[in-house]
Amino acid sequence: MPDIARDAGQVVLLVVDALGWEQLAERHRRAPTLGSMEGGAITTVSPSTTATALTSISTGRTPGDHGVVGYRIAVEGEILNTLRWTTGGGDARRSIDPTEFQPYPVFDNQGPPVISKGEFVRTGFTGAHLRTGRYVGYRTISGIAVEAERELRAGEPFVYAYYDGLDRIAHEFGFGAHYDAELQLVDRLVADLIDVLPRGAVLLVTADHGQVDCQGQSTVLDRQITGRILRQSGEARFRWLHVREGDTDEIARLALEAHGDEAWVHTIDEVVAEGWFGPEVSPAALARLGDVAVVAKHNHVFVDPKDNVPIELIGRHGSFTSAEMYVPLLAGWR
Repeated sequence: MPDIARDAGQVVLLVVDALGWEQLAERHRRAPTLGSMEGGAITTVSPSTTATALTSISTGRTPGDHGVVGYRIAVEGEILNTLRWTTGGGDARRSIDPTEFQPYPVFDNQGPPVISKGEFVRTGFTGAHLRTGRYVGYRTISGIAVEAERELRAGEPFVYAYYDGLDRIAHEFGFGAHYDAELQLVDRLVADLIDVLPRGAVLLVTADHGQVDCQGQSTVLDRQITGRILRQSGEARFRWLHVREGDTDEIARLALEAHGDEAWVHTIDEVVAEGWFGPEVSPAALARLGDVAVVAKHNHVFVDPKDNVPIELIGRHGSFTSAEMYVPLLAGWR
């Protein structure tokens, strides 16, 4: 934590989805404001994915504690898409209550203003990871600084803001001209937020994860594996295989033989013992994990035919590479 933030009278925390430390360092000339801030790199959580990391940021708890253990999670025989809060049957807000799924209060139960897109306010994921915050919706990126200034002038000691544009661009276009342009836009947002800070206030900037370019790197799991498993959960760079009772070790062996050059392969017992989700994993969180983890080492993605997306995603995340795991924690002030 940058020292300047520890004694600040007011703090604005801006989370920029997918602002990886390595991607930022490679483009420091396009982000002069971010480059001038105090701080450095920190690590995100496992898996390095939005739903899990944002819930850890808002609750201060590990994934094994808060239980939002991934993007697509096994819940009572169904697969819950946590960002859309849907299952195969559609909207799951009634069948899987977000406030019961993630029961912990957010931001120490102090009810700070939460500045995020207006259309996110009633989503199941918002209910799970932001429910005790006071939601302040914005329509366009310019509204973030406007709303933050309003809350600071009202005397709020802590303001949380979230922006997802960089993540969307990296997913769809990769790391070319579109990404560079979006990063420049983010840098202007950061400058605008610093401009509205009153004396004694500090802006902190961090992210939920970075990304890697996975274009053309799709891998279909070996037929010996897919023919014997019940289902998959997780995401393309952190696949969980759900198997029949007694098959865990055999499926792990097959996965290691077929994909050991491309992935880290571990059983659920190994994952828990090694602390991937924190020092303790609650019974609720444990029930949501699979039996065998297949986690990409390089730029690979592992295909699940039921994990449908409308476009081929180029930038991806979820695994343990440094490009995904390292994110900034930077402080700026006037």
